[in-house]
Amino acid sequence: MTSPASTDLVPPQLSAAPRPAQGPAADEGLARRLRALACTAPLHDLDARKANLAGEYTVYAMAEVALAAIDLITLNMDFDTGADHEQIVARLLPRVAAQAPSRPAAEHERVARWVLENLINVGSVDRGFRAVYGTFGADGVYTRRDYDFKLIEEVPGYGGGVYLRTTDEAVNVLVGALDTDVTSAQIAAEVKLEVLINRGRLADAQLAAEQARYRTVQYAETLRKTLEATRRNVRAVDWLNAVPDMIAEALDHVADRYRHENAILTNIRKARDEAESTSDAKTAEHKRRAAELVDIVKDCIRRHTQLQSRLLDAGPLFRAEQDRQAFAAPTAYTGLDLYGQLVAPTLPLPVEQAVRVTDAFFARGTGLRTPASVRLGDLVDLLLTPPVEREHLGAEMPEPDLIATPDDSRFSEEQLASALRLLDLEHDAPRRLSGLLAEARELDGDLPYLVALLAVHAASPPVGTAYRQGEERLLFAVDDGTPLDDPEFGGADLIVGTALLDAVGMAADRSEAS
Repeated sequence: MTSPASTDLVPPQLSAAPRPAQGPAADEGLARRLRALACTAPLHDLDARKANLAGEYTVYAMAEVALAAIDLITLNMDFDTGADHEQIVARLLPRVAAQAPSRPAAEHERVARWVLENLINVGSVDRGFRAVYGTFGADGVYTRRDYDFKLIEEVPGYGGGVYLRTTDEAVNVLVGALDTDVTSAQIAAEVKLEVLINRGRLADAQLAAEQARYRTVQYAETLRKTLEATRRNVRAVDWLNAVPDMIAEALDHVADRYRHENAILTNIRKARDEAESTSDAKTAEHKRRAAELVDIVKDCIRRHTQLQSRLLDAGPLFRAEQDRQAFAAPTAYTGLDLYGQLVAPTLPLPVEQAVRVTDAFFARGTGLRTPASVRLGDLVDLLLTPPVEREHLGAEMPEPDLIATPDDSRFSEEQLASALRLLDLEHDAPRRLSGLLAEARELDGDLPYLVALLAVHAASPPVGTAYRQGEERLLFAVDDGTPLDDPEFGGADLIVGTALLDAVGMAADRSEAS
């Protein structure tokens, strides 16, 4: 028998049942912190990889140079264009040179260009970064997710040339936040700025003012991306609800910011006047901080004026793009059906006739071939190099490391066969989709989803492809306006049937092709 004292010795975490995984709301906060950590990884990676450069580069703080580059590009971006690549390199040189004054200027320029190219991620295909993190779903299952992001993008300018623009992730790295609502962050930054100025803390107020300006740039970047997407495809942007609401909120945002910034300028001038009336040792520093704050707030007002003009032009731009894209002539192109137009007509032919067809196709389909020797020196080396002795059976082939591909299909082969048997209506009259779903539900709980998928796919059957491939029957589905009455699916109650194709016509086409 266990004494009462012995039960007190059992730790509560061992006696209690295991706690379930946290819910999606709690896990979303962890995911946001993981994404924030991923955005800083390329900057830390610069200091980790600087040892691979040919030379002694450990004296340089690469992450510091990278943050300065992001800062310069963000502040030099315009609404239509970005920052000039060479201009950013030139402005980075004084900061790099300050870290190692004794090093040559060519090395300083190489460090600046190396940092900038790594922030663009020139070596990758899509010039982006990827991080992998895990989250728990509503069912408690741990799932790995990919987070793709960019820090600096190269974008074409409207007047020609390539410019640099910082992404939202880069701005968030710069101000120390991620996935923050732009409007709320801007309001909080400006309120914080006004409070700091009222208290006379101009050094902290300058940092808050710079953060407010970064948020203003990010808000304008959101509008620019929306307008660019509209120019590419007006249907890809929700101009019915989302964009008008965003424009209305942005106009209110600009009006509020004007009032805040004018009040901030008044407080700055007051702080500057008070500093001029005193003659202590801190007067010069106080006046310098006040002058820098005036420049920053004026730049914010200029950016808000530009943002307001773009917001007012957004509606006419949408209507102009809608008219242009609606009445534009469709692009005329013809696709190539390799099976129906090449393989199917060629397989029945004799070899001497089929070779002519395949030779003509591959001669024009493989493209140009670069010759092995393009210079006289290469040709001489090729002719004078003795042949390499080859083994009788050739080089030893390495054993491939084969990994079985996991079967992640939702439906099994047996379920596919059952669905095809239900839809095999060659000798039966066409049936309603509701009846097929009810019959499939009696056989298997997941089978109605597969039947519905096949029926919807049959609503637009590829008749021409099936005809060229020699198929004798084809599944079709027709909507006659009858709504679907089903506990799991909605939409139209399609009429599903099987159509027989013209086998005589297909045979005649094959004989003509041969």
